Amino acid sequence: MTIQTATQTTTQTTIDAYTALTQEAALLPRAAGALLVLTGADRSDFLHRMTTNNIARLQPGMAAVTILTSPTARILFTFTVLCREDALWLLPAPEQTTALERHLRGQIFFMDKVKVQNVSATHARLRLMGPQSQTLLTAVGINAQDLADDHWVEHEDVVVLNQQRFDVPGYELILPQEHYDQWVERLTAAGAQLLPDDQAYQHYRIELGRPAVGAELTEAYNPLEAGLAWACAENKGCYTGQEIIARQITYDKVTKHLVGLRSEHGLEPGTEVTVEKRTVGTITSTASSPTLATPIALAIIKRPYHEAGTQLMAAGATVEVVPLPFL
Repeated sequence: MTIQTATQTTTQTTIDAYTALTQEAALLPRAAGALLVLTGADRSDFLHRMTTNNIARLQPGMAAVTILTSPTARILFTFTVLCREDALWLLPAPEQTTALERHLRGQIFFMDKVKVQNVSATHARLRLMGPQSQTLLTAVGINAQDLADDHWVEHEDVVVLNQQRFDVPGYELILPQEHYDQWVERLTAAGAQLLPDDQAYQHYRIELGRPAVGAELTEAYNPLEAGLAWACAENKGCYTGQEIIARQITYDKVTKHLVGLRSEHGLEPGTEVTVEKRTVGTITSTASSPTLATPIALAIIKRPYHEAGTQLMAAGATVEVVPLPFL
């Protein structure tokens, strides 16, 4: 495939990284290990009663994306939970790890048998993405061929999570910090391209219509508005914000939706989207799509203006609502 660039600022390095992401295998280092460990007999009940997903159903080897919401159902923290025999491993966004740790500690009552430990300093995380990822894992001795989505396996000292619905589809690797260089060398020797930055990753994430912490997954929105309704389990016990989310689902009261926007002009996050000078939404993520050769964006738009084909305005230019994913 020949990749066309939307702007002259797209470098050859970014194009090569994008090619690895979409056609081969790419390895993205996380900024930090970002790993919290919950132990104690009440750990599952504790997290189940606080977050949107059904944590109580998890068995060892399973994982789930869950969201901790405010009393008004706004997104506070979005993270992945891995269920182990003796602990729950939490994978937050690196920039949210300390705040999530503090929040969880503040929710532990004197009767709760729960401990929260931040082990980010001793662990590292990598994300392996691209259509050749499974073949590459096999080449380094990790059998992921029968690994279902939201399930994980452990090989030697690395935990490998298959994660297709959240983030850019791929495998999240959690490993000891002391063995980070060793595993990067093994994976790149097998054919993975180590991404120099996250520019190509962000382009592809936006093309796929995947919300991200700090962009769509913020306190400005609730999970239904930000495209994570699938991470809100129905028919589970109460959690903070649950009544609002349940009511919006039951009575079709979700008034904003995550959509794609296409434009002939460059767009910027935070730009208001308008109709007849009335604000109907906000642009949350932007990219120059290497495949579509045009500026694109994710935005959260009030209905009925979220319907595909709707013409809106942003920064004085016309933008069109398109279905997600773009590709």
